[in-house]
Amino acid sequence: MPRTRWLALTVLCAATLMIILDGTIVTVALPSIQRDLGFSPAALSWVLNAYLIAFGGLLPLAGRLGDLVGRKRVFLAGLAAFAAASLLCGLSVTPQMLIAARFVQGAGAAMVSAVSLGMIAMLFTEPAERQRAIGAYSFVGAAGASIGLAVGGLLTQSAGWHWIFFVNLPIAAAAGLPAARLLEADRGLGLRAGADWPGAAASVAGLMTGIYAIVEAARYGWLSAHTLGTAAVSAVLLAAFAVRQAKARMPLLPPRILASRTVAGANLAQLLVIAAAFGFQVIIVLYFQHSLGYGPARAGLALLPVAAIIGVVSLGLFARLAGRAGARTVLLAGLALIAAGLALLTRAPAPAEYAAQVLPWLLLFSIGGGLVLPALTALGMSAAGPGDAGAVSGLFNTTQQVGA
Repeated sequence: MPRTRWLALTVLCAATLMIILDGTIVTVALPSIQRDLGFSPAALSWVLNAYLIAFGGLLPLAGRLGDLVGRKRVFLAGLAAFAAASLLCGLSVTPQMLIAARFVQGAGAAMVSAVSLGMIAMLFTEPAERQRAIGAYSFVGAAGASIGLAVGGLLTQSAGWHWIFFVNLPIAAAAGLPAARLLEADRGLGLRAGADWPGAAASVAGLMTGIYAIVEAARYGWLSAHTLGTAAVSAVLLAAFAVRQAKARMPLLPPRILASRTVAGANLAQLLVIAAAFGFQVIIVLYFQHSLGYGPARAGLALLPVAAIIGVVSLGLFARLAGRAGARTVLLAGLALIAAGLALLTRAPAPAEYAAQVLPWLLLFSIGGGLVLPALTALGMSAAGPGDAGAVSGLFNTTQQVGA
């Protein structure tokens, strides 16, 4: 049984790696996609936005569906949808076809991500084992973003942009086939227990509208009537969702989850940390290409040390430190290191010597990330029980996507 649990964790991490890779691998291929399919500059952003809106908007619903119909069932269905959509993305011949396929990809990603953490929480109930498992999961999530930039640059330059989508197919097969055997089948509470469909509708519409307001703010302006109006609609829908959760017999997001200060604080901290990390990622890639003159592949490779250090810290160090000092203490130490790394990176000149003037501060940032990400995950999943692990996981992943 212990060996089977760790094999199941490997499967869940492989699927998560595929999802995270897809979130960043597309970025470096956008110029090639625009040239080949004839995207307008405004429409090109929807290659990313369609994915983000579906992913972030459907996470809470997907997580609760896992609790109701079974997390394994939702995971496998999401993996199949993601793989099929990846094939359609790679075969796309028009902008409309690619955008539609990316939306389906985002829906599949939401189903996989929303239940993965819940399954890990149920697989590993002993604190030390859970911390090691969460360290592995957090490493995959953090390193996948850096690896995606490197792989995306190499594939785009050597094989063409189509292959950034086709590469998902063997990964999905490698994760899905053993998952059907290794993951424990859970019946769930059943839809008859009372799925909160009005709450689900308000949640999905509110989150999608809110994410749409954010991703289109760069086009219309943060204080434009379009952005403020869309954000107001989102706020009304999410307020209606909150009211519904307090009254529903089987709420999509049980209020008792947010009643935990630890869970609520971890989700708020994650939203801010991920916002900073993704902003850093965009800026550092632009810095490498425009200030240091790197090509897409070299810019991606320059971030691989970040992935390596996060892996060493989250896989080898976090569990031991958390076991001695507690996850909260580790979190605070990691946040201080991230802040110091970002502050020192603001002093990097242009041009700069990468090894002497950029890499040391990247490594400081990476050490902090390797501590912070698994600590946030451990704290954010601390209230997960058999009946609502999917809802807790869905909430945690939603704050991650909104932050991104």
